[in-house]
Amino acid sequence: MVFSSLVFLYIFLPLCLAAYFIPRKIQIRNIVLLVFSLLFYGWGEPVYILLMIVTTAVDFFAGLFVEKYRGTKKAKLFLTLAVVLTLSSLGLFKYYDFFTTAANDLFSVNIPLLGVALPIGISFYTFQALTYVVDVYRGRVPVQSSFYKLLLYISMFPQLIAGPIVRYSDVCEQLEERTCTLQKASEGIVRFCIGLLKKTVLANFVGELCEQLIGGDLSSLTMLGAWVGILAYAFQIYFDFAGYSDMAIGLGKIFGFDFPENFRYPYAARSINDFWRRWHITLSTFFRDYVYIPMGGNRKRWAVNMLIVWLLTGLWHGASWNFVLWGLYYFVFLMVEKLWLGKKLEKLPAAIGHVYSLLVVLVGWVFFYFESLSEIQAFFLAAFGGNGFSTVTQRTVIVNYIAILPVCAICSMPVLPSLRKFFLRLRSEKMQRMLLSVGQTVFAVGALLVSTAALVGSSYNPFLYFRF
Repeated sequence: MVFSSLVFLYIFLPLCLAAYFIPRKIQIRNIVLLVFSLLFYGWGEPVYILLMIVTTAVDFFAGLFVEKYRGTKKAKLFLTLAVVLTLSSLGLFKYYDFFTTAANDLFSVNIPLLGVALPIGISFYTFQALTYVVDVYRGRVPVQSSFYKLLLYISMFPQLIAGPIVRYSDVCEQLEERTCTLQKASEGIVRFCIGLLKKTVLANFVGELCEQLIGGDLSSLTMLGAWVGILAYAFQIYFDFAGYSDMAIGLGKIFGFDFPENFRYPYAARSINDFWRRWHITLSTFFRDYVYIPMGGNRKRWAVNMLIVWLLTGLWHGASWNFVLWGLYYFVFLMVEKLWLGKKLEKLPAAIGHVYSLLVVLVGWVFFYFESLSEIQAFFLAAFGGNGFSTVTQRTVIVNYIAILPVCAICSMPVLPSLRKFFLRLRSEKMQRMLLSVGQTVFAVGALLVSTAALVGSSYNPFLYFRF
């Protein structure tokens, strides 16, 4: 089940909210939320609920033993076991076939593949489980003595299948006590509706343009079609993922939780380093705090540490060589900026930094979109004029969707928030409150109607990060 579906919007969510807000006690609300979270996950793949529960149990008992033997070698042993066992399920389901295929090709052997489906959201909840046991070992969070509360943290449906990656330290206190206010719920509804519009209208429509231009046979792809197609994909993946993060954060607020921000207008970045401070923030900070710094960070072998982090970042997104190339691609640019280009960009006009960043990111999405090296090569051949500038068919496709591109461009930049702040400064505080109240209500209702119409009227509703 995904948030941008009619079943979720009009059946699952209303039932969940009704069951959640009827009881007053936080313990009962936690149980209600846990039950609905397991139902949400089990809607598509009930068999993998057991895997998530086992992963939670491993880290739950590891946390208890780490606390019991704190300060001894046994504590480190239980931490190591927890990390190995937790990552083993991710390695088995996501990476076994990838590395086995590589070994078969390299050594001319025939090791059988598993051929199993990747459990939904396994990369997200695996990382979240790890933050718990590692932070307990570091003494940054108290050990959780209640299994169902830890399971609620890991399985909580607003952030279960696509993040943001919520650390245990972000919500440990809120699991015990939180306040659900009308104002916070109102903010959550508006945030959810913003994300819903991003997904159902912007991401889906621009995704159709991308699919028609670069989703098929690349032998007839032209220069114009290639660049417009990859631009459309850049908008699609941003509004798809950022929209889902907005919906997750909004739902969290409705239930009384505060989840971390995951995107801050990444296409407004002035450098690649700046881009990664704005894009999928919770993943970047996870690798920084749990991989890069423990390996030595900037203190020793920082270049090797960065290389490892970006190889892992690429592989986290998918078990395929194109994702490895994608990670290495960003590693190269980040190294160049750290050693030389970064300081020069700071002295140049902001517009130059923006153009540079957008070009690098656009080219990077080519490695992300196409899975095979032959497709990547065919795309670049077309992008640099190998198949001509344009065709009548591709121009017709672009004209049919042309209106969505400037809308996406505006919404991907911090234009609307700036206009909102400027508008509110022109009125009194009382008028501001009234305008916000009325405006939020009108927006929420309008967004729901528009999104519903978009879902009913179109069969194209993919979610790109669904299996990460």
